[in-house]
Amino acid sequence: MNKNLLYIVVLLIPITIISFFFKETNFNMEKNNKQSVDELQEVTVSKDNENLNLELEEYIIGVVAGEMPALFHEEALKAQAIASRTYAITYLKDHPSIKTTTDNQVYLSKEEMQSKWQDNYDEYYEKISNAVNSTKDLIMYYQNEPIKAYYYSMSNGYTESSINVFNEQKAYLNIKPSPWDQDNEETITIPKEDFCNKLSISCNQITISNIIKDESNRVSEITINNKKFTGLEIRKLLSLRSTDFTINIKDNISITTKGYGHGVGMSQYGANEMAKQGYSYEEILKYYYQNIEIDSI
Repeated sequence: MNKNLLYIVVLLIPITIISFFFKETNFNMEKNNKQSVDELQEVTVSKDNENLNLELEEYIIGVVAGEMPALFHEEALKAQAIASRTYAITYLKDHPSIKTTTDNQVYLSKEEMQSKWQDNYDEYYEKISNAVNSTKDLIMYYQNEPIKAYYYSMSNGYTESSINVFNEQKAYLNIKPSPWDQDNEETITIPKEDFCNKLSISCNQITISNIIKDESNRVSEITINNKKFTGLEIRKLLSLRSTDFTINIKDNISITTKGYGHGVGMSQYGANEMAKQGYSYEEILKYYYQNIEIDSI
């Protein structure tokens, strides 16, 4: 064989092997990615102490039915579908199953929907199914990673930062105005003895001081009878709707709250008002979750 030809053949052999190796590697990566996406099409939910395997979109229909009123605007329902799908995908990356309660996301079976909606079942089921199916496989990303898509009922006029509630600094979950939330006040009355027992304080004389609020006007710290509490602790101990609260001491204790829920992420009632004003589901989501992208799983 010609020496030059032999030299060329010797050079080409390792190049061919390397090329084949990269093609094989890319094929395996594509195969693994495809498998991981397929796995996400089925969700394991924990309901009534039993694990159920549900098709993803069927699960999302049940979540939207459980988490948002069916009377809400279609664009709000679409926003809820994407938020719920994103929440599930992110949560199930680190957990084998997802609860069907407020610990994670409320999920209703078809039987539970029928019991809830009665004669309106067919109309409401079709409405929610259309919202879910029209956003099929869409989730929210921040820097190419699925986000933690927290949401809640209604704000006090502002969203809350994830660092203040979940001790997680997320660039897409910051404090910002939510002016669409209306009728967000509620006043409850608690007997003094119950108030003191729940907070484990003396009832001889109740004094409130050192109220510290964050930029969203929610209570971050409060001192009652020289005992320091976080706003989150007071909300939990007294079963309040939110951490934006005002305590009035008279014969009984009256507490006025604004908003309903932790305040992080999307306000559901705010989303509905935005939808009624002509905002699309994409505009709603990109308002409540900053600098995110919406794309398929």
